[in-house]
Amino acid sequence: MNREATDLAVVRHITYETLGSTNAEALALARAGERGPLWITAAMQNAGRGRRGSQWVSPPGNLHATLLLSEPSRPVQAPQLSFVAALALYDAVAACAPRLRPLLHVKWPNDLLIERAKVAGILVEGESAPAFAVAIGIGVNCAMHPDDAGYPATDLAASGALVVPDALFSALSVAMAQRVVQWDRGQGFATIRTDWLKRAAGLGKPMQVRLPGRELSGRFDGLDQNGHLLLKQDAGIATITAGEVFGFGER
Repeated sequence: MNREATDLAVVRHITYETLGSTNAEALALARAGERGPLWITAAMQNAGRGRRGSQWVSPPGNLHATLLLSEPSRPVQAPQLSFVAALALYDAVAACAPRLRPLLHVKWPNDLLIERAKVAGILVEGESAPAFAVAIGIGVNCAMHPDDAGYPATDLAASGALVVPDALFSALSVAMAQRVVQWDRGQGFATIRTDWLKRAAGLGKPMQVRLPGRELSGRFDGLDQNGHLLLKQDAGIATITAGEVFGFGER
């Protein structure tokens, strides 16, 4: 076992006032030979990004953090870290704002919701040389959220929880250490999947999934052993490896 990848009890932390992207910085360091584990945070990002190259609004007052791991698993299992991070993020927000716990849900593949509004997102990216490394980027709307995101969004303050980024990061670093150990380089993904599904938005309910050039409708039937979404349709079960979920839970 690569102890560096799983023992996160004491992890180095580099913090910036302003950075283009914590994920981009982590991957650049990996290319330069950084082995991790290493946390990178920034008070503000001016080139933050989400999935598929979308922009992530990153003003001061919100949390912008990336955990760099070196050889955390085989590359084929690394995407599972989005579920690991989602659970750690759920744990951290629940610890800092216990009143919100009943309202928190994880949304496939990489979001944290308060009721049906997005409060946080996760972006997992990899670098193969000189060694396999993974950057787990996490953005949390602590004090503000975009009004023009194209989807329901919120922040912790708007939900009645005044949580400063430093406090949330402290809780997140502890929770991530625990969840990465539970994951055990992919050997414990079955328990991660079970815990994720207990917190999942829309499980067993109708949803739509937007794919390139088309949309699918069905009922959220769970996750397969790799974390792919299972969509129950009249013709059978469709397995979705990547897509955008919307309209979940609506009747």
